[in-house]
Amino acid sequence: MTESGILLVDKPQGITSHDAVARTRKLAGTRKVGHAGTLDPMATGLLVLGINSSTRLLTFVVGLEKEYFATVRLGQATDTDDADGEAIATTDAAHLVDADIAAQLAAFVGEISQVPSSVSAIRVDGKRAYDLVRAGEQVELAPRTVTIGAIDILDTRRVTDDAGRSFVDLDIRVSCSSGTYIRAIARDLGDALHVGGHLTSLRRSKIGPFSVDDAVVFSPQRDGDAGLDVVARMAPPADIARIMFPVRELAESEIIDLVHGKRIPAGELVGHDGPIAAISEAGILVGLVETAGSRLKPIVNFPTDEVLA
Repeated sequence: MTESGILLVDKPQGITSHDAVARTRKLAGTRKVGHAGTLDPMATGLLVLGINSSTRLLTFVVGLEKEYFATVRLGQATDTDDADGEAIATTDAAHLVDADIAAQLAAFVGEISQVPSSVSAIRVDGKRAYDLVRAGEQVELAPRTVTIGAIDILDTRRVTDDAGRSFVDLDIRVSCSSGTYIRAIARDLGDALHVGGHLTSLRRSKIGPFSVDDAVVFSPQRDGDAGLDVVARMAPPADIARIMFPVRELAESEIIDLVHGKRIPAGELVGHDGPIAAISEAGILVGLVETAGSRLKPIVNFPTDEVLA
């Protein structure tokens, strides 16, 4: 059995996140691989994958803040809110003024109500919304509250296609909460400017403290990753836990207590709100714990064979 760890993957355009998971299973020699949030086939960038027992950490990665770089095309709406869809409306955008674009975009910063794209992975009556849309059904999703920390305009380009239609292409950086749909920002910005809009490129650069700069780059080709040593590129669960949580170092007797579901003294971590990484003196992640008064109780345990051997 392959050892446990977290693998950062830079997903190329054109493959699904599930393709990336399947490749990792094959390369790592294990079926137990999970992810902390998918990307559309059109999108590129960071996937955080858990291998074997490290899948238990993914629950705590899913809700972290994310950073994206995207290009929005103003002047055309599509039925998927991105370039993979069919154009449903085209409006000349030559008259748009940079200051008006910036003002409308600024209105999306903060806590907002956002209607997800109809081709999202949200479940409706037990089925994925995108499956229902592809089957020809009309899907209306309820708005949800998301938080957008910042939207920065990096570049503005005015382009004309072969048919003489004028568009504005907007390169942006978005920092946002989990559950935010960048496609929906493109759609809603186009609607606010009365010209329509859709996403032409999307790249996820960060999830919480994890950066695509540290990721394994997967190939667009199905067999292009043959021979890639993903096990060597995995980060041990204790290293990831140290990045994400405060740490409580454990004596051997405390390890035994946690393994048996007992509580241990919280020490200086009394009153801490949120998970705490319980790590052995040898640097092995024993589990995640939380405060209960003056003591720590287990949230989730990790295999401790090596610790207690």
